[in-house]
Amino acid sequence: LFDGVYPFYPQQRKAAVFDISTIIVIVVFLTLACSFLLIIPGIRGRARLYWTLRALLSLFVGVVIVVVQFTGDWETGWVQANTSYKSFSPVQVNADIGLHIGLAGVNITLRGNPVNQINETINYNEHFPWNFGVDYDRSYSEGLEKGLPSPILYVAEKFRTQSPCAVHRQYRIAGHYASATLWVAFCTWIISNILFSMPVLLYGGYMLLVTGAFMIFSLLSFSTVRNSPMCLIQIGTATLHVAYGGSFWLMLAIGLLCFVAGITIVAMHHLSLDLLKAFFDLREDKEEEYQEMPEVFVNPHFMNKSL
Repeated sequence: LFDGVYPFYPQQRKAAVFDISTIIVIVVFLTLACSFLLIIPGIRGRARLYWTLRALLSLFVGVVIVVVQFTGDWETGWVQANTSYKSFSPVQVNADIGLHIGLAGVNITLRGNPVNQINETINYNEHFPWNFGVDYDRSYSEGLEKGLPSPILYVAEKFRTQSPCAVHRQYRIAGHYASATLWVAFCTWIISNILFSMPVLLYGGYMLLVTGAFMIFSLLSFSTVRNSPMCLIQIGTATLHVAYGGSFWLMLAIGLLCFVAGITIVAMHHLSLDLLKAFFDLREDKEEEYQEMPEVFVNPHFMNKSL
């Protein structure tokens, strides 16, 4: 040890808790939500409840579309095993090994049971990106140079371009197209809000359907990775299996929500337009709409001249 730190490590490594991009997106949408909530006291009657419901649901859909671009739990898997901690060392530790696959890369987690073992704190969360413009193999080589624990390097090696598993290209392309379709869904979400504010309710409902369709397309794009069989990740005597994670199921739920909302708006436009206008606070007073002018004022000069 050199001042309490291993000489090959410039500083003690710490596990990441939150992704900075995710925090930024959430803060931006929370700011918008708080700004809209400040307007609520100025809205009268039942329209206040309808306006609040529309604003919060719309913002929730928007924040989910953007946040899942940066999350790492489209596919997840955990396993607890006794495994070697370092290369060329017979010492074994009991740890939880987690695999979290996102659209732009993979996170590998190593957490000891207990965290403090063999006079070290075993708590790692390493990210290996594979999005376009980033070299995954270089990130893996940097992990070797850092001296990352053996379980992390073993799992990361499965996703290398030269790995016999041959899943790197499939995950990279699937994540790229899933991300692209989600950005298109975000654009159609913005257009739907513009149409609702104009207001063009019918076409706003159509754009909600298009938004839901692109969300489902992103899920279908990512699910193509199942066409390539995943290699067994054997850690000790246990096997690490992955399944669809929270981001995948959340996106499915939001996509179905957009479908239900879009179909409801289109159906109400044809079956109960007054109720739809009431929900969007667009009702017009029928008495004013059909009211006739009680008096007609005529300039007598022009009247006599015409006669």
